[in-house]
Order: sequence, then structure tokens, then C-alpha cells
Amino acid sequence: MIEKKQSKRVGLVIPTLNAGKNWTASLAEVERQSLTPGRVLIIDSESTDRTVEIAESAGFEVKRIGRSQFNHGGTRQWAVEYLSDCEIILFLTQDAIPASSDAFAEIVGCFDDPEVAVAYGRQLPHSGATPMESHSREFNYGSVSVKKDAKAAASLGAKVFFCSNSFAAYRRSVLLALGGFRRDLILGEDMEFAARAIKAGYANMYCATARVFHSHDYSLRQVFRRYFDIGVFDEKNAWMHELFGSHGGEGARFVTSELRYVALRSPLEIPRSLLQTAAKFLGYRLGRIERLMPRIVKRKLSMLPGYWI
Repeated sequence: MIEKKQSKRVGLVIPTLNAGKNWTASLAEVERQSLTPGRVLIIDSESTDRTVEIAESAGFEVKRIGRSQFNHGGTRQWAVEYLSDCEIILFLTQDAIPASSDAFAEIVGCFDDPEVAVAYGRQLPHSGATPMESHSREFNYGSVSVKKDAKAAASLGAKVFFCSNSFAAYRRSVLLALGGFRRDLILGEDMEFAARAIKAGYANMYCATARVFHSHDYSLRQVFRRYFDIGVFDEKNAWMHELFGSHGGEGARFVTSELRYVALRSPLEIPRSLLQTAAKFLGYRLGRIERLMPRIVKRKLSMLPGYWI
């Protein structure tokens, strides 16, 4: 039997929109955690399935917002301000499922170090994930924990601020003191805050022992749109790379590593891997020059058309 410990100082936030068939399993794993958050807040954007019903039946607090109101940074910032009785705010996306009963305890334990402002966990591919998604998780989320601060930037470059709100936690006092999540970002509110925290002398902790299952099976169109948005983010937040360094040869290393990984495990997927790489490159490059495009075009190219209203 799992020994449970409730922590009133920890609040868990999960934004939802039609969470689907894995939602029940995800909440079951949340309830199975050895560290139970004192507050669990579901922010739902007008789901039309049983997302809200399932969350309420589990005893979790649900706040409903309109779909047009959702904003990656703004919605999460509202949650941070709302959970005023919590010291640590833990974020999970609806499709991220804790991989062990100690996932929450492990990531919250990072904050025993007073220098840590943000911590994010390891992501493992869901069962049945494509070879490309499995490789992405292996490439970006290693088995060794890393404390990423200003000193580490010399060797890590842009990787120093890499972070993912699919499974991350924040020291609320520091998050608020540094201005919180920005509301004007298309995405990347997690990395943008991590960069500011490191600049201010804090650390961004990668906690490899806090694990969740999280991966996507995007179509080529979705991959293109996702990378268009990433290009937009990088172009509008150039200061992060100017301060900590560029991606350098990371993109080329990723592509080479993916092709080797796919060739060894599923060679028939090589054409799809190459097409995805082309979609990423084209989407990203177009995102970097979005300022030259009319808004109607940007809405069609983006995964988040509501951002361009």
C-alpha cells in the first residue's frame, strides 16, 4: 500500500479541453500519488465530453472558462494567483499521465534547494507512440537530473532554459516576484520564465526521477503549425538566445540522431521522419518572418489561431 502524505502547500493545476479516453486513467494516477496536493484545480475550456463530470466526481475543483479566454501563459498565471494558499504550484497537461506513484513527491522535493525556482520532470512516450516521438523523448529527457543555472549556461547554451509545463512545478513566491507568466506569448511561457529566473540568479531543475508518460502523434500539418508557433516565439523573444546562446548545432544533431534511431527500429518510417523534418524546418522559418505576413495568413498557419485575433 502506498503511504500517502498530503501537502497543503502544493497546488496542482490541469488545463483541459475534451480530455478524452485517457482522462480517467490520468486522474486515477493523480489520486495514486504518494504526495497528495492540498488543492487540485481543473481549468476547463468548454469541454463537450465528460471531462468536467469526471473531474468533479473525483472531488476536484473545476473552473470553467470560454475557449477564446484560454491563453497558455495567462490562464496559468490566473491559476497561480488564485491558489494563494500554496507555496508550490504544480502543472500537468491533460494528456500527461504520472508514470509512478512518487512523481509528485520527486518534483516537489527539488524545492528543498532554495535556489530552485522551477523544476520539470522527465517525459516518457505513451505506449504505441511513433518512433519519432519516442526518439524525441529520449533525446530531450535524459535519465540524469540536471540543475541548470547561470553557471551551467556556458556548457548548455539554450538548453539551460528548456522546460515544459506538461509536467513542471514552480516556487510561487519567486514566480510572482519575477512577474509571473507572460500573457502575450503564443507558447513557451515555461521556458521564458525559466530564462528570467536563471537571469535573476535562480535555477531551473530537470528532475529525471519525476516521470510522466506524455507524447503526441501529430499529423504533418500539426507539426508544421507547431513549429510555425515555435518560430514566432523565438523571433519575439530573441533576448533569451542573445543572453544564453543559440541552439547551435542542436537541430542538426537531433535530425541525425532521429534518422539513426528510426533506421534501427522502424526503417519504413524513414520517409515520414524526413517529411516531418521538412515540415518543422519550413514552419519554423516562416514563423521567424511572421511580421511580414497579414494576420489572416498567420491564423491559417498557426496551431493557435486565437492568438492572432
